[in-house]
Amino acid sequence: MQLSQFKEAVRDHFERFAAERRRWKAKGRFYHDQQARYFRFLVPAGKRVLELGCGTGELLAAVEPAYGVGVDFSEAMLAEARAAFPHLAFASGDAEDPATWLDHEGKGVKGPFDYVILSDALGHFEDIQACLENLRPLCTAETRLIVGYYNFVWEPVLKLSERLGLKMPQRLANWLSPADIENLLHLADFEAVKRDRRMLLPLRVPLLQPVLDFLAGLPLVRKLCLCNYTVARMKRREAVDNRKSVTVLIPCKNEKGNIEPAVLRTPDMGSHTEIIFVDGHSVDGTPEEIERVMAAHPERDIKFLVQDGKGKGDAVRKGFAAAEGDILMILDADLTVPPEDLPKFFRAIAAGKGEFINGTRLVYPMEDEAMRFLNLLGNKFFSLAFTWLLNQRLKDTLCGTKVITRENYLRLVDGRAYFGDFDPFGDFDLLFGASKLNLKILELPIRYRARTYGETQISRFRHGWLLLQMCAFAMRKLKFV
Repeated sequence: MQLSQFKEAVRDHFERFAAERRRWKAKGRFYHDQQARYFRFLVPAGKRVLELGCGTGELLAAVEPAYGVGVDFSEAMLAEARAAFPHLAFASGDAEDPATWLDHEGKGVKGPFDYVILSDALGHFEDIQACLENLRPLCTAETRLIVGYYNFVWEPVLKLSERLGLKMPQRLANWLSPADIENLLHLADFEAVKRDRRMLLPLRVPLLQPVLDFLAGLPLVRKLCLCNYTVARMKRREAVDNRKSVTVLIPCKNEKGNIEPAVLRTPDMGSHTEIIFVDGHSVDGTPEEIERVMAAHPERDIKFLVQDGKGKGDAVRKGFAAAEGDILMILDADLTVPPEDLPKFFRAIAAGKGEFINGTRLVYPMEDEAMRFLNLLGNKFFSLAFTWLLNQRLKDTLCGTKVITRENYLRLVDGRAYFGDFDPFGDFDLLFGASKLNLKILELPIRYRARTYGETQISRFRHGWLLLQMCAFAMRKLKFV
């Protein structure tokens, strides 16, 4: 089983703690007993059950399946599980690899299942959307997918518990809110049918436990519970319209070293893929490099424009005016959003899951130095602000990768006079226009990479002040109407 560097690190971590896993569970007995109790409530005995990230197998055994399969890629964890629960099946595999689920001459995991469990596991996957999509062949319309995950407000407490030796150490995981999980389920063509929050404290408090259990169910207090649960079902998958053509717009300024990688790494999508570079008066040889790459790769449909004004917003407007694709995409030339992720955006909009697809960098952990701390805080603040302003959830307003159909973009252009020429970034012209048109805005999580060439062109304080000004502008234009 060939694993990526990320997955090898996850596997090695759990391999290291496999022999101690039951000792750590004994330390957190109340937490694990409560988890098992709730899953037994959700999953009747005698069903066909699959658990991903099964570890040493206690939870799978607790729901008493007639046919139970646990999947993990830690062989050491699976060895412990097989020894303790020989009546259950345990398979080594990568949940994100479709080969894990293929039944070759009796090998592989064989479905369908009545229930699929992911308990505290989702955050350890490298590509959560791919993992969820791979589950579809193992499900029927009656299958229920149960996702249990930590409440992210508990992160400081859990980290402190690890340092004090009260909890097994964990690698940096994806801290997913219930809304993040539902969004990922939607992208994989599952829909939430039930949501729950439980466990106000992961420790038993004698005499007060009934009171704590009661408080955990109250409307406001329950938001402080440690455990979030989402129960989902598979929905009908909408067909991807591969007849659509695509334009990938790449605004660039002093990005010479990223030009050829951008071309080589941008996949072909739909019926045809057009790439448009719009240069912002570079002084490092970027225009000459674009012309060289165009000559070196005649098999790609590449166009080169020089913007008239300044700023990314001006470049986006000029590039989209020249675009011929049915679907318009923006890819930042720093390649911190991997071009290899663009087909996910194509499938999301070509299948009608959303009408404006906005990338979000704030779900998966970032590479070191990918985003400075103050930038991260600013992004989270403006996420809350613009979610309120637009009345649609936005976790990351400033991710450069945004996708809209050409038809809807032309509608946006027709209504641009309402907002005027206010946006030097290009992000908010599109976001505000999409909101004004009542388009369904869908966020698509991506892994944000560190820049490998050049320097960031974002000024935290100057651009932060501009963003505050745009919040005030949006409030006037969108709230006080």
